[in-house]
Amino acid sequence: MKAIGYLKSLPIDHPESLMDLDITQPIAIGRDLLVKVKAIAVNPADYKVRMNSAPVAGEHKILGWDAVGEVVATGEAATAFTPGDLVYYAGDITRQGSNAQYQLVDERIVGMKPKSLSDGEAAALPLTAITAWELLFEHLNIKQQAINKTDKSDEVMLVVGAAGGVGSILLQLANTLTGATVIATASRERSQAWVKKLGADFVIDHNQPLQPQIETLGIGPVTHVASLNSTDTYFDTYTELLAPFGKIAIIDDPKALDVTQLKRKSLSLHWEFMFARSMFNAVDLQAQSQLLNRVSDLVDQGYIQTTLGQHLGQINAKNLRAAHEALAAGKAIGKVVLEGF
Repeated sequence: MKAIGYLKSLPIDHPESLMDLDITQPIAIGRDLLVKVKAIAVNPADYKVRMNSAPVAGEHKILGWDAVGEVVATGEAATAFTPGDLVYYAGDITRQGSNAQYQLVDERIVGMKPKSLSDGEAAALPLTAITAWELLFEHLNIKQQAINKTDKSDEVMLVVGAAGGVGSILLQLANTLTGATVIATASRERSQAWVKKLGADFVIDHNQPLQPQIETLGIGPVTHVASLNSTDTYFDTYTELLAPFGKIAIIDDPKALDVTQLKRKSLSLHWEFMFARSMFNAVDLQAQSQLLNRVSDLVDQGYIQTTLGQHLGQINAKNLRAAHEALAAGKAIGKVVLEGF
């Protein structure tokens, strides 16, 4: 089968940073599904792993943690899916990824693909949907409410880096399932329009001091912060603008944070890493399948739209190198998707 992988961590402009391969097709056992991959999305995790995780000697490492495909075989213990099912998932970072024609994935982290979306549109959703859901409802503990209820709660959430992949789905989930007032940060005209479209109540410029801009809104103190990038840049500001007992949830990798600043307001800091459940075979691993199915239903009901931002063509080494380069530059709006081999 075709796949794209690497043997050494190399700069993305090196022709061997990602290479087209022909490898043996895997076999499903246990609770695994064998999925024929139709479309993938590329995430910052891809280029971070590529640069920081060397493969086992002599074995190509295959990246990719967002996929849509068709179940073609199941392990003897798998019961949730049958061959022919169209599914979507983010996979397990400890296993070979979705940059391949066929992939093995545990059924407990797989959801049914939204019926109303194309393969490419659906591939944009899994990793960011899981990340945003866990951040909102498990870490920040934002209160959920009925979909059709329009009452605002007393929660005020600041979302920094709102125009990216996680922010794009987080805004929609917050707008659909919560009563929180959402302040999104975006600096360019295009990204500001994007986050407004996805449900932000207010938009401020992260290139300017945050606190004065928030104070001029007159909406009261911030109670929650979703920090999706540059946490080390804004951490001092978060501790100043948050109300007592406020919560901060982050997804990036700051080199150092002075957490002693949290004490005086009794603030809490949460680190969302969507691979934690699969890495450690958590007892509630099935929760990711359940939330993916919930998101799929919300999409098909018209509440959530795809966050596809750019389609780069077929799944091959050349196009994947372009995707890694674009994401590393930090200019992407929404998700970068590739489709077909």
